[in-house]
Amino acid sequence: MDSISFDNSYARLPERFHSQQPPAPVAEPSPIRVNRALATELGIDADWLAGDAGTQLVAGNTTVAGSEPIATVYAGHQFGGYNPQLGDGRAVLLGEVLTPDGSRFDLQLKGSGPTRYSRGGDGRSGIGPVLREYILSEAMHRLGVPTTRALAAASTGEFVQRERFLPGAVLARVASSHIRIGTFQYFAAQRDKEALQLLADHVIARHYRDAQSSDNRVLALLGGVISRQAYLIAQWQLLGFIHGVMNTDNMLVCGETVDYGPCAFMDQFNPDQVYSSIDHGGRYAYRNQPSIAHWNLSQLAQALLPIMHDDPEEAVALAQTAIDTFPNQFLKANTQGMARKLGLQTIGETDTSLVEDLWQLMAEQKLDFTLVFRRLADLADNSNEGASSVAGLFEFPDSMQPWLERWRERLTQDSQSSTEQQAQMYRANPVFIPRNHLVEAAIAAATDRDDLDVFHQLVEVLENPHQYSADRALYATPPEPEQVVNQTFCGT
Repeated sequence: MDSISFDNSYARLPERFHSQQPPAPVAEPSPIRVNRALATELGIDADWLAGDAGTQLVAGNTTVAGSEPIATVYAGHQFGGYNPQLGDGRAVLLGEVLTPDGSRFDLQLKGSGPTRYSRGGDGRSGIGPVLREYILSEAMHRLGVPTTRALAAASTGEFVQRERFLPGAVLARVASSHIRIGTFQYFAAQRDKEALQLLADHVIARHYRDAQSSDNRVLALLGGVISRQAYLIAQWQLLGFIHGVMNTDNMLVCGETVDYGPCAFMDQFNPDQVYSSIDHGGRYAYRNQPSIAHWNLSQLAQALLPIMHDDPEEAVALAQTAIDTFPNQFLKANTQGMARKLGLQTIGETDTSLVEDLWQLMAEQKLDFTLVFRRLADLADNSNEGASSVAGLFEFPDSMQPWLERWRERLTQDSQSSTEQQAQMYRANPVFIPRNHLVEAAIAAATDRDDLDVFHQLVEVLENPHQYSADRALYATPPEPEQVVNQTFCGT
């Protein structure tokens, strides 16, 4: 079986949306990993994908019937500065896969060679960024966060030159679509009203079908994107995830997380935490992510103004009203998630100080973000602190005891039983996250020793992020001081 059911709707848009771009072949491809479960969901034979023919496809040496490889154009604000033309500089969209249930997903190769939009780059990727994105994106999926996903990865048999020569690789990435806020910005800057309308119609048909029946379809589209982004950023915050490069070209209008370059999960809680090596001013620090998302969405609203209403003043008023809903939508999603993390059905006004004091104590004591909440889950039901307990890895300092007593008292006021509270908390609070030092260890083993076992083991542990067992304690343990990762880097 070598068929993939393609129906390439984006490729049917006018030429100014994209350019034809076959992937550049590589010398000697070999498989790294195939996501068999995802392949099955997409209606792709996993055995074929893991074989030679599938490896040749992932590496970019061949295409299959129905594929129409293109590179797409977009613009974007990068660290607040506008770049009028970006685009897929090292990625090729092979086409849109139609799944057996009729769903549609982009299949894109990342690291597949230079394109029209490469801006002088080689379009290739070292194995490190490919493994990082595979690990992080699949972990995010298992954690329940909307995200692009990794279908497969292949090595190229070639080297790429960065700060040193590194073994090359290609990632096959799947997304509901790769259309970005920056895609709308590109056509708005061109004053191409026709293209804006075509793009809006395409996104509505693909992602926001409820908007089709609205009196103002473009306004409904904007409202849909705002809602999905509010939910997405709340999920990031609740897990201590820091994206690291929240440029408008890295925000997908479908509401999925994309671009796992300088991202990271926090170890010790620090609201000002920054990992990205290029974020010198802390623009995309953990505490800033909700406000940056709000700002980015305002750029989308600005781009949509020409097609939102014939009266420019009315268009601005409509867009502003929509944008102003973001803070409350984010707060609602974040508050609901925090209630789940603390074992409560709701968080009311009287609980505000309980939550705020927890964050303050975590920051002052430099407590591990993930293990704080997981240990709280252990303590929610004193009669059931058994094999799943992380007490051997983490215990609260004495300074936390007054807060813990307040929290326990609050649990008794909730209508759920302690068993129900604990079950809820275990679902909401993972024990395994892709910790930075573990990700770096997997990359180093593959890069320096051609050893992929560390990578495979980490991916497999992260497939069950909420199920703790003592034999996997290594993967839940915070880094030793010499293991701490302070900076993460873009793949380019």
